Amino acid sequence: MRFFLKVLFPLILIFSAAAGYYAYQQFSAFKLSTVKQDNQVFEIAKGSTIGSVSKQLAQKNIISSPLYFKWLAKLNKQASKIKAGEYQIKKGMTPDDLLSLFVKGATLQYQTRLPEGKTFNELVSIIQSDKHLKQTLSDEDYNHIMQKLDTDYSQYKPEGWFFPDTYSYPRNTTDLQFLQRAHNAMVKKLKAGWAEREPFKGIDSLYDALILASIIEKETGDPRDRKKVARVFINRLEKNMLLQTDPTVIYGMGKAYKGNIRKKDLKKDTPFNTYTRKGLPPTPITTPSAASIDAVFHPDNDNKILYFVAKGDGLSHFSENYKAHKKAVVKYLLNGDSSRYQGDK
Repeated sequence: MRFFLKVLFPLILIFSAAAGYYAYQQFSAFKLSTVKQDNQVFEIAKGSTIGSVSKQLAQKNIISSPLYFKWLAKLNKQASKIKAGEYQIKKGMTPDDLLSLFVKGATLQYQTRLPEGKTFNELVSIIQSDKHLKQTLSDEDYNHIMQKLDTDYSQYKPEGWFFPDTYSYPRNTTDLQFLQRAHNAMVKKLKAGWAEREPFKGIDSLYDALILASIIEKETGDPRDRKKVARVFINRLEKNMLLQTDPTVIYGMGKAYKGNIRKKDLKKDTPFNTYTRKGLPPTPITTPSAASIDAVFHPDNDNKILYFVAKGDGLSHFSENYKAHKKAVVKYLLNGDSSRYQGDK
């Protein structure tokens, strides 16, 4: 028996060493293996373990061995650090690359753009039609969206309060989370500008700045004019003049606007008619860009210009008085025919 054990024991050691060496070689080869297919999407559900993730990876032919992947995660002390989410798996990635991706939580990102110059209702349509956002808000929720946000500005209407930008986000981001992020970005932009602003009469709060920025957004045909347009309105506010801006009238008309603003529309008094009421309208009229917000806080230095008219090339002609403005209107809009001028009637 002793003889048998003496012979068997070395054989066991040899076989164990051989098996261990073989396993080591296989594990080393596994670590060097790479993903063969490109742009695969792999999702780790909440509560997943390294074991379940390893099996799913093997089932999708992303890795060759769930056991070795599990070993590797434990050796790297990453087994409990993987994060749930949707991941983009690319050709050539190694098991170490996969683990690093899962531990960093570098999930697949989708993008949605909120354009400048849009009303809140138009932004809602963009969000509601986005298949990548998780839709949780009803039409009634949107009617009270400011009360659903975590904000110090819940007493205001939602118009203008969502910063226009392209936002990246992971799958299962909700519409409310998306709106919260856009709102936070707008508040941050306004506060940063307010801290460095030039103080002007009539711009007494962040909301005033937001309202004026929205008007500038709709009135600027060429970005090069933006600061001058801002200066015109600021000069008018400081002189207690009517702003006389068509976009506010159009906004106040709502669905009644059919693409053409008439003389009687300019005379019909509404809270948004800046031809009949002095000061800023009660709310913004659109989503202002960062450039329009900056123009409110840092307008052009010309504190005499009070009028502007489109020249037809995207730019505007600016005037210091009504007489000069009338000449510019006749020149640029009426082909030099002063008999067609209606401004004095």
